[in-house]
Amino acid sequence: MAPPASLFSALRHLLRPLVRLLTAQGVTFPMLADVLKQTYVDVAVRHFGLDGKPPTDSRASLLTGVHRKDVKRLRQERTQAGEPMPEIVALGAQLVAVWTTRKELRDRNGRPRPLPRLARQGGNRSFEALVASISKDIRARSLLDEWLRLGVVKIDDQDRVLLRSSAFVPSRGFDEKAFYFGHNLHDHIAAAAHNMQGAEPAFLERSVHYEGLQSASVAGLKALAERAGMDAVQAVYRESKQSEGRDRKLEGEKQRITFGIYFYSEPVAEDPPEKDQAS
Repeated sequence: MAPPASLFSALRHLLRPLVRLLTAQGVTFPMLADVLKQTYVDVAVRHFGLDGKPPTDSRASLLTGVHRKDVKRLRQERTQAGEPMPEIVALGAQLVAVWTTRKELRDRNGRPRPLPRLARQGGNRSFEALVASISKDIRARSLLDEWLRLGVVKIDDQDRVLLRSSAFVPSRGFDEKAFYFGHNLHDHIAAAAHNMQGAEPAFLERSVHYEGLQSASVAGLKALAERAGMDAVQAVYRESKQSEGRDRKLEGEKQRITFGIYFYSEPVAEDPPEKDQAS
């Protein structure tokens, strides 16, 4: 039985922004085809075995449409699932989480305070002390230089470090952004695919979408989404941190979670003009 036409329609739609990115980065169709071939084989081996055993090369070829000789070769070249988190990303996410949730590092409105750069300027409420509270192996100056390069923070005229966003979101640094690109979209698609297959319980996957809005309204909605979204992210972070400390001591299977938000806008395509009836 052929797959539903609606699935192909959705696939073409969701691939468009990805193909735009790949084309802009010089990733051609043959390059993508190689990655898809490797991924099809990897997924077949990991998830479509029988009786607890990985599929044979013949079965993997039947499932994926990849030639059996290629299946055999690609099975030998398989890598670990997932991508290692860059050290700067792991440390950065931890530091920003502390900065945005520790009471003494937030202002009366709950926003992360600007932090004096050095401990001699701000004591425990300084960027230097914040870094030292997380890692004794990383020099605050080195980390600050890297964060300035990535656009995560800026320095004001009072020599204070200002966080540009209440989450570790590099505005520069392609490798760092690429990690979050893969991680976040993987988990979003995984949740949606789980729900599409009717698996229970379903994962949270909701959105609000409207058309016909003016730019001023979009700007206001974007600001609202950022405020409400960051409130939700920080609430989930605080609860997750408490749960992790408790659950680490318990026996049993461990799981990971991802909770995310996004906001997107673009011009609405105008209806094409009607053809001249006389033509």
